[in-house]
Amino acid sequence: MSEMLCLNHICVSYGSRQILHGIDLSLQPGEFCALLGLNGSGKSTLLHGLCGFLPMAGQVQVNGIDCTRMHEKKRAQLLSFLPQTPSLAGGRTTLDAVLMGYNAQLGLFDSPSAAQRQNALAILGCFGLADRADVDFGTLSQGQKQLVLLARSMVQEAPVMLMDEPDSALDFTNRHHMLRLIRDSIHSQQRCGLITLHDPNFAMAYCDRLVLLHGGVIQAQITMASASAEELREQLSLLYGPVEVLSYGGRFFMVEKADL
Repeated sequence: MSEMLCLNHICVSYGSRQILHGIDLSLQPGEFCALLGLNGSGKSTLLHGLCGFLPMAGQVQVNGIDCTRMHEKKRAQLLSFLPQTPSLAGGRTTLDAVLMGYNAQLGLFDSPSAAQRQNALAILGCFGLADRADVDFGTLSQGQKQLVLLARSMVQEAPVMLMDEPDSALDFTNRHHMLRLIRDSIHSQQRCGLITLHDPNFAMAYCDRLVLLHGGVIQAQITMASASAEELREQLSLLYGPVEVLSYGGRFFMVEKADL
């Protein structure tokens, strides 16, 4: 199976300080991949570089197309990005905020079609926000705004979804709901997704592969379908210090190793 997203020797620097040191990574269609690492490891920097927000060396390919230096609108047809903190201002309805996801597909003076509006409403309904469609986006809670931006990312229909800690403003229940919707969408529509997460437990529960980033390099990769508790414990301990990985109900959970 050919790669949907292929990163070749990605390097990103802030001035004279290099943050990422030659990242090579590929994702297959239908694969949901978590990027794990401590603060300052370069997780967000990698996503920002791929989106063209930061100067970057290396090559980014989506379905064999080089989008490294592609124009922003053209890149948006291949890559969608969900930021950690919503920056979209109010003054527009929630539905209009979601419909912005179609901008990459529309001409300069085109408007979303009736079918596109219905699709956007249906996705809002998946998040329990259909009744907020005509409400000013600026009046929503931070968690609701984040769900709306995910809906915008979904209607964008880019084959690659990049997400930077999109669950940070969500409560426990909505965090599970969001990650479940992302996973199911990626699997059913055969997109691929790269998400940064702080909590390895959510990554182990919903993602197909874990990519462990440390000091600007990939330290290890773990395929969850074949992972053992021992492999997870060994690899995650390299990032987080002494931990235990427990298995319950077919899922793995990481806990801090208790002092004896």
